[in-house]
Amino acid sequence: MTKDEIYVWVVDVLHDMFEIDKANVTPEANLYTDLDIDSIDAVDLVVKLKQFTGKRLPPDVFKAVRTVQDVVDAVASLLAEDIQ
Repeated sequence: MTKDEIYVWVVDVLHDMFEIDKANVTPEANLYTDLDIDSIDAVDLVVKLKQFTGKRLPPDVFKAVRTVQDVVDAVASLLAEDIQ
């Protein structure tokens, strides 16, 4: 799966789970300040990522995620582990 495909999936997830307008979801959008994701929403998102990838997002990676692109990169990294 490419990063572009992951990005489309993340946009859809943010829209479906948190009713965020897809037009507001850009790679640079900050999850907390731009998209109003709170800490409980973030945990819900991590659970969704685990369902999608079948892998748990490491806590240090989770703490570093701030933007939509960070989410895409984290998912891409988890999926790449399957290839290696």
